[in-house]
Amino acid sequence: MGVFDELQARGLIAQLTNEEKIRELLNNGKVTFYIGFDPTADSLHVGHFVQIMVMAHMQRAGHLPIALFGGGTGMIGDPSGKSDMRKMLTRETIEHNISCFQKQMARLIDFSDGKAIMANNGDWLLNLNYIDFLRDVGVHFSVNRMLTFECYKQRLERGLSFFELNYMLMQSYDFLELNRRYGCVMELGGDDQWSNIIGGVELLRKKEGKEVYGMTFTLLTTSEGKKMGKTEKGAVWLDPEKTSPFDFYQYWRNVDDADVIRCMKILTFLPLEEIAQYEKLEGGELNKAKEVLAFEVTKLIHGEEEAVKAQNAARALFGAGVSADNMPTAAVPASLFESGDAGLLDVLLAAKLIPSKSEGRRLAEQGGLMVDDRKVEGPAERIDRSAFEKGYIHVKKGKKVHLKITIEE
Repeated sequence: MGVFDELQARGLIAQLTNEEKIRELLNNGKVTFYIGFDPTADSLHVGHFVQIMVMAHMQRAGHLPIALFGGGTGMIGDPSGKSDMRKMLTRETIEHNISCFQKQMARLIDFSDGKAIMANNGDWLLNLNYIDFLRDVGVHFSVNRMLTFECYKQRLERGLSFFELNYMLMQSYDFLELNRRYGCVMELGGDDQWSNIIGGVELLRKKEGKEVYGMTFTLLTTSEGKKMGKTEKGAVWLDPEKTSPFDFYQYWRNVDDADVIRCMKILTFLPLEEIAQYEKLEGGELNKAKEVLAFEVTKLIHGEEEAVKAQNAARALFGAGVSADNMPTAAVPASLFESGDAGLLDVLLAAKLIPSKSEGRRLAEQGGLMVDDRKVEGPAERIDRSAFEKGYIHVKKGKKVHLKITIEE
């Protein structure tokens, strides 16, 4: 099976500029392609993971990936999918974020010996002469047409700045530069990037008279169409300091039954024939498939050793006994216990186990909290410092969330 057919069978492909030609190129040739990553945070998150998996599938099939980091476009921010303007970042923050992205991406993409390229669009965007850019690139874009694209249309009611209107021109110019520098003939991205990708394809046709191609892949959503990768604590990050390997594992272990097979196809390299066997499982048997999914995804991001630890910890926690080994840990300040004890909700809030005291009160009143295997009777409970004699307390929230809380001296 060629890589195009593989991506299609896994449900990854969303839109294409020329399906017949792209299928032929990907299945029978060697293509230089790129995917862009704007460094809006100091870690990639699971939304980026789909893009990296596509890049890895393509590389394994012999194609040459360019990972383009937005040292220039990150100074503006993509308005796609956003109801408000993104926060403006400094150059220093952007460069730091890019270095974090590069380390994480190297786990899945082989950048040795020219097998993949890392590029930074700051190299050509930051020193552009604006008048020259408008004459060279801006002349090829119709504002009327741009405003019909979904990425801009949905922002018109809330307000779209001219600052952001430039983003499509800059991303399109990236494609032009990468074609000139590396012979790049294809841009890939999430389906929310379709209009920006079209902009680049058309710019190359108008400026260079070249036919290049664009392909988008499905966004990581649930069967109900909601974006995946969000928890009560926020985004599910690939950085183990921001989302621990245990929490990362648990996120995938707890996906809905309706989503587990699709996630297996999109986020693992398991053969489709093997996934087809898991597709036959129903009801409680699907837990086996969820364990496989969680282990495989955690192994890809954090390595096999961390995946084994997370799996063992999860099995201990949700099996007959509870082991504190490898349980996620949070430290609370010693100042909370100056009087000898502290309010339970204050402790849970400081440990970020609850987003607010009102949520904590609701959980306590409904019997959804346990401390060291004892059900919390009500929200007014207090925790004595002596409860930390063994070095921690074990708090269980609901049926599936466990946390080891320590005191930071």
